[in-house]
Amino acid sequence: MAFDTPIALLVFNRPEQTRRVFAEVAKVRPRKLLIVADGPRSNVPGEVERCAEVRGIVEAVDWECTVLRHYADLNLGCRRRVSSGLDWVFSQCEEAIILEDDCLPHPTFFRFCEDLLDRFRDNERVMMISGDSFYVSPSREPFSYRFSRYNFIWGWASWRRAWRHYDVSLSSWPALRETDWLRRITGSRASARYWRRTFDQVYRGEIDTWDYQWMFASWKADGMAVIPTVNLVTNIGFGEGATHTGGESRLANLPASAMEFPLRHPRSSAPDHRADRIVADQVFEWVVPSRTRLFLHRLRARLPLLVPTRTRHALRKLFGLPTAPVIPGSTP
Repeated sequence: MAFDTPIALLVFNRPEQTRRVFAEVAKVRPRKLLIVADGPRSNVPGEVERCAEVRGIVEAVDWECTVLRHYADLNLGCRRRVSSGLDWVFSQCEEAIILEDDCLPHPTFFRFCEDLLDRFRDNERVMMISGDSFYVSPSREPFSYRFSRYNFIWGWASWRRAWRHYDVSLSSWPALRETDWLRRITGSRASARYWRRTFDQVYRGEIDTWDYQWMFASWKADGMAVIPTVNLVTNIGFGEGATHTGGESRLANLPASAMEFPLRHPRSSAPDHRADRIVADQVFEWVVPSRTRLFLHRLRARLPLLVPTRTRHALRKLFGLPTAPVIPGSTP
């Protein structure tokens, strides 16, 4: 049975990862497939051949499908290729599921996205559906997903009406920079400092990326993302050949699990700030330098013996740490 929601694949020069991701896409047999490909770098030996091999993999469609292509002849880089490619995707489709060549989805990821694209299609506050879950509740979660301020894009879906807020150049950042906007959005002085530095670098063109701008767009629109309570996508792209994930990470190769249907919808449509603070502390690791972080984590373990609960909470707030204890094993 064919899958109705358009699927967009963003590919470049990694045949092995692309082959695995495309195999999962082929299983759901989408009626419309959009392929965005960057071009080879002239100074990298063998990249012309690898890019050509990747394009051959994703064009091997053996089911009834409309295939649309947006190929770059020359290398545009992450920022320009992904942003322009997604501009094109949403010029062709009202909504789409987006996968990069290293984001390996669980089979239930596709239905999860399709169900929630339909449910939140007209809810302007919901900007995207993510397939990523980096936080595990200490008790069995009664719902299938939560709402978050953070956009995680290792497999996601969105609508044209949300993407219209996107501005790759962050043209409105200078006007917002000196306000308390980031402090209000993140609820933490430490995270506000982190994102101010990050947006400064993106605005100056010092980071060749597109995804921080998507976070900025969502925050500016007072938006939020849907986050599944089980992880639905495994990032298989860490290591040699990666653009931004060349090193080791606790988030590399996180196992994906099945989503149960029918979905159990949360009663509240507000962001889960407690989960967000835990994820921010563990995923972004922006709070303080590593040695100081180690000291603070050791101190946190001793706090119940040293100071009253109110003081503990005040100290955690001061350092931008979660006001609830981090759940061991919640993030690898």
